[in-house]
Amino acid sequence: MDRIKTYMDQLIEKSTPDYPAWNIEVKKQGRKAKWNYIDGCMIKAILSMYQITEDKKYLAFSDDYISHFLEEDGTIKGLNPQQYNIDNINEGKVLFDLYELTGKKIYKNAIDFLYQILMEHPRTKSGNFWHKLIYPNQVWLDGLYMAQPFYMAYETKFNKLNKYRDIFMQFQTVHDKMRDEKTGLSYHGYDESKEMFWCDPETGLSKNFWSRSMGWYAMALVDTIEQMDEQMFYEYRALMARFKDTINALIQFQDESSGMWYQVIDKGHLDGNYLETSGSAMISYAIMKGVNLEILPERYWQYGYKAFKGIEKQYLEVNDEGELELGGICLVAGLGGKDKRDGTYDYYISEPVVQNDAKGVAPFLLAYTELFRKEQVGHE
Repeated sequence: MDRIKTYMDQLIEKSTPDYPAWNIEVKKQGRKAKWNYIDGCMIKAILSMYQITEDKKYLAFSDDYISHFLEEDGTIKGLNPQQYNIDNINEGKVLFDLYELTGKKIYKNAIDFLYQILMEHPRTKSGNFWHKLIYPNQVWLDGLYMAQPFYMAYETKFNKLNKYRDIFMQFQTVHDKMRDEKTGLSYHGYDESKEMFWCDPETGLSKNFWSRSMGWYAMALVDTIEQMDEQMFYEYRALMARFKDTINALIQFQDESSGMWYQVIDKGHLDGNYLETSGSAMISYAIMKGVNLEILPERYWQYGYKAFKGIEKQYLEVNDEGELELGGICLVAGLGGKDKRDGTYDYYISEPVVQNDAKGVAPFLLAYTELFRKEQVGHE
C-alpha cells in the first residue's frame, strides 16, 4: 500500500496552486488553475491523508494551496458570485477542515462567502439548485456532491440546523424524479422544463446511467450524512436508507471479475464500454466510508474493497519514466452545452480517457484512507 502513498507524494511534488499536476483539463488548456471543483476533490484527499497519518506536510501543502486563492475578507480570487455554478461550492468543503485545524479566520470568512452565494443560487420550481446558470432548470447528480455536504456542514456547525429540511428535500426530489424503479439507479440529469434536446420530453430525464454521476451521488449521500446531527432523526434515518438503497442497486452491476463498474453502468456487454476508474473509485470510497461510519453493515466492505483492489490492479501502473500513474479516467462528461452533448451511450464512451486526473485520483486516495482507517481501528 506504500506505493499508493508514493503516488500521491509524486503528484504533490509536481503541483502548485497555479499548475496542479492532477488537473488534466487545465493542463490541456494550457492555462493557470482557478478556484475549481477538481482541485477541491484532491485537497480533500490530501487533508484526509493528513488526518490518518498526522504527517504535517499534507496539512501545510493544503493550507498553502487553498489560501493562495483567498483574499483576507474571504472572497475568492477570480470567482464571480453571479456565475452561479454549483461546482464552485465543492472546494469550499475543505475550508471547514482547514478552519478547524489552523484556526485561521480567513477560512471562516471564505465559508461565509460561499454560503451566501449558495443561498442566492437559482432553483427549480421544486426547490433544487440549478446545476449552473447556463443550464437553467436542470439538476445533475454531480451537483448534489458539489453543494449538499458543504450546505449540511454549515447548517450543523454555524446555523443551528435551520435549513436541514431544505437539504433533505433536495435529495428527496432527486430520488422521486431521477431514480429508475427497475434498476434502482438514477439518471445523470433532469430538466424540469423538459425542453432540452438530451431529455425525454415526458419525464425530463437524460438517457443513461453514467458511472461517475452515480459515484457523485453515492459520495454526496455518505458525506452529507457524516455532517448531520443525529437529533434530526427522521431526515437522518431517511438519508441512511436512501444511501443503502443506492449501494444495493450499484452492487448488482459490479463487474464480477475486476470489482469495478463500467462507464455506462448497465451496458457492460456493449462494444466500446470500459471499466472506468473515477466512478468505480467514488463508489468504492462511498461503500467503505459507509461501513466505517456504521451506516452500512460490515458485510458490504467486501464490495468496496474489491473495487479498490480492482482499480489498483487494472490501472495503477509504472510509466516509461518510472513513475506511477492512474489510468482509465473519463476526462469529462456532461449534458448539453456548446458541444451538444446528448447523453447517449455513444456519447459517454466517446469522451477522452486520461491518466492522473483528480476526478479519479482523489476518490481512489479517499478510498485508500478509508481502508487505512479500518486498519487503524482494528489495531486499537
